[in-house]
Amino acid sequence: MNSTSSVPLIDIAALMSGDLEARRKVASEIGAACRGIGFFAVTGHGIAVAQITAMFAAAHAFFALPLADKRALAMKLHGHNRGYAGYGDEALDEHAAPDLKEAYNLIWTDGQQRPPNLWPSLPGWRDMAEAYFDAVLAVGHHLHRAFALDLALPEQHFADKIDQPMATLRMLHYPGQRPDGMADGEVGAGAHTDYGNLTLLATDGVAGLQVQPRGSREWIDVPALPGAFVCNIGDCLMRWSNDVYLSTPHRVLPPPAERYSIAFFLDPNPQALVSAIPSCVPAGSAAKYPPILAYDYLQSRFAATYGG
Repeated sequence: MNSTSSVPLIDIAALMSGDLEARRKVASEIGAACRGIGFFAVTGHGIAVAQITAMFAAAHAFFALPLADKRALAMKLHGHNRGYAGYGDEALDEHAAPDLKEAYNLIWTDGQQRPPNLWPSLPGWRDMAEAYFDAVLAVGHHLHRAFALDLALPEQHFADKIDQPMATLRMLHYPGQRPDGMADGEVGAGAHTDYGNLTLLATDGVAGLQVQPRGSREWIDVPALPGAFVCNIGDCLMRWSNDVYLSTPHRVLPPPAERYSIAFFLDPNPQALVSAIPSCVPAGSAAKYPPILAYDYLQSRFAATYGG
């Protein structure tokens, strides 16, 4: 494990190996990061740099579409966390100005309970996005096996809790500094914690992402790591682990130049019961939170962000 600023850099290639002791070693490194800053970056994840680069090209192509075309795919029109969100549509910090960004969401879907995604009319775009979605989902499954090992659970403990996940692939575009400057309180994305289990973020190298370790007033810049994913724990997994793992506040400052990023949020199956993991509850103590269905928990958080 190497350290980049205060965000550990971990090679997770061993998680895909047949060597249990090697998997346990990586799981221990990940667990230390989850108990500490709540963020870590991963290499050795198995996704080719070319595939990540192609996904960024697809994001550029989507956000370059005419505004009318993007608004026809608006999340506000179609629901289910799918589609386009424009500048000012979201306020991740509920007490601050709306975020200066636009986004496009794709969800894990069975076509029934969760309806099909919305697709722009761009040749090859759907195939590219679906392949990337599947690839990063596989990385998320490997990381959940690491969580299980670290938390003294069977390695497959989370498998049946994330096999029909509330997962979202989100492409993000920040416009950069405007010639007339930023309005007071305006940010790329307000200070927040993520809602679900795990986020995997690919960035284009433009600065902006900052992390605030719990108990600190200082914000730490997260450096760009080509080919790596920046990962962080969400509130749902923090709750599941009885606060052993930490979901850490982070924000995106108004970037110095136009900025793109691609986030993948791996959240549990809707009917997964989020109940304190026994190894995370000290002997003689009660769990900090009552059990709750993952769907109910996530919906309460989305309602605050989108004004629902």
